[in-house]
Amino acid sequence: MAKNGQSGDNRRHGAVRKRSQTQMPSGHWVKRDAETGQFMDIKTSDKTPFKGVRKEK
Repeated sequence: MAKNGQSGDNRRHGAVRKRSQTQMPSGHWVKRDAETGQFMDIKTSDKTPFKGVRKEK
C-alpha cells in the first residue's frame, strides 16, 4: 500500500487549501485566493500549472 512518506522531508502531502488556479488567454497559469477572489501569483517561468493547486472550471 502506498504511503505519504515522512513529515519534515520538504515535500507537500495533499493539495493546497483555499486556493485555485486558472489559465489566462496567454497560456500562463494564475493562482487565486478562494476566499477573496484576488489573484495571488502568475507563473511566468513556463506554461505548466502550479503543483498541488486545484484548477477552476
